[in-house]
Parts: sequence; structure tokens; C-alpha cells
Amino acid sequence: MSFKGSSLPLALITGGANGIGLATARQLAKDGYDLFLIDKDQANLEVAVAELKQSGKKVESLALDLSDAVATEKAIIDLLKEIEVDALVNNAGLGFARTVAQTTLDEWDLTFAVNIRAQYLFCKHIVPQMIARGGGAIVNVASAGALVGLKNRVAYCSSKAAVVGLTRCIAADHAMEGIRINAIAPGTVDSTWIGRILADDPDPVARRKMMEARQLDGKMGTPEEVAYGIAFLLSKEGRFVNGSVFSMDAGLTAV
Repeated sequence: MSFKGSSLPLALITGGANGIGLATARQLAKDGYDLFLIDKDQANLEVAVAELKQSGKKVESLALDLSDAVATEKAIIDLLKEIEVDALVNNAGLGFARTVAQTTLDEWDLTFAVNIRAQYLFCKHIVPQMIARGGGAIVNVASAGALVGLKNRVAYCSSKAAVVGLTRCIAADHAMEGIRINAIAPGTVDSTWIGRILADDPDPVARRKMMEARQLDGKMGTPEEVAYGIAFLLSKEGRFVNGSVFSMDAGLTAV
């Protein structure tokens, strides 16, 4: 690994090849972090790494399918033999546009595997390393859908609610050992994932207007706006924030 000898803190970001993950990587590079990105999308991951290296920071990556629990745990264990993580951003996630009756068992299991089991595995192995090194900061990406019900998102909202529970319990267990962990709950963010949802919709214009209208100002958020929130939660200025759910949703959950 190229991080040997670096004096900069290291941030590990899952789902780092695009959307909120890539925007967060860009912001953290500006804030003085070296970066390790994990994503299933090998092609976009290579593009992201090439771009981020232009910042002058050290950047490494790993293509990994987080739905594979055995491969994911082995990769984390092997990785932690080589790197020391100061900041963890559990961002990778997916979802299906389904009601409970429409959701298949495979879709339910896949959603929970990526959205919450992977976060558990990264925390399970990285938290002890952080404690041994005097502490660290973690942000788990949840969703406004963890706090309120969203139509046709039953598995997604359920898994994101579990992210909130995981976050609060880790804070309760390990705050005295130097661990700061928070969940961020974005509203509807104009990202590649939203683009895929709209592409599959029979009336994408109407669906987009509906998604925009969920925010009180009628506008979706941007990945960069969420990245600013994540960077704050990881920063020393965010020291007094622990075990919280930081809503960034333009008022979606306010009414």
C-alpha cells in the first residue's frame, strides 16, 4: 500500500466510485485525508481514483461486492493488516421500488446485505483498530427513509432504520473509548441512483417532480451538499456530535 510513511489521516469510503461516495472523497481530499475507496463498479472506481490522485493525496481502491459476506469480511481483515483507518464512511447502498407484497425474498436479503450487514462488518473490524490507536470517527449513511415511511421503498427504509440502530448502539458502547459515530440521513439526492430509478419509471418526468416535491423547497439535494455534512461529522469541529442522526433533507422529515 502507498500509505506507508504518510502523515495524513486515512479515510475509507464504501460506494466511493460515484454519487455521495465520490463527492465525499473529493471533499475529504480537500480536507487533508488520504483515501481508500471500495466499490463494486471497477470501471468507475478506476476513473475516480485517477481523478482523486490529481489532488496530490494518496489514493488506493478495492473492487468488492458487499453483498458477499464471506468475501467482504475476508477483504476487511486482510486490508486492516495493511492500513490504519482514521475515518470510515459506510456509504454503499441500494434499493428497490417495491411495496412489502411486491418485494421478493432475494430483494429483501440483498438490500439488507449491502445496506446494513456490510456496515456492521466494517464497524466490527475497524472499531477495535480505532480503539487501539486512540479513537476514530465513523459516518454511516442512512436516509430520511429511516425516519419516515416512503412509498414503494419498504426494504430500503427498513434497512436504513437498522443503520440508525447500529449507529446509536456503537456510540453507546464505545464513546468512552474514543469512537465518534453518527448517521447522516439525506433526503432525495440527485445522484446516479436516482437516474436509474427514473430510467425504469414509465413516467420519469412525473416521478422526478414527485421526488422533488418531497423536500419543502421543491428541490433535490446534491451529493456535494451531503458530502459537506459527512465531512463536518468527521471533523474535529464535530467532536460534540455522537450517536446522532443528522438529517439533511430540506425538511422532508419535518412535516
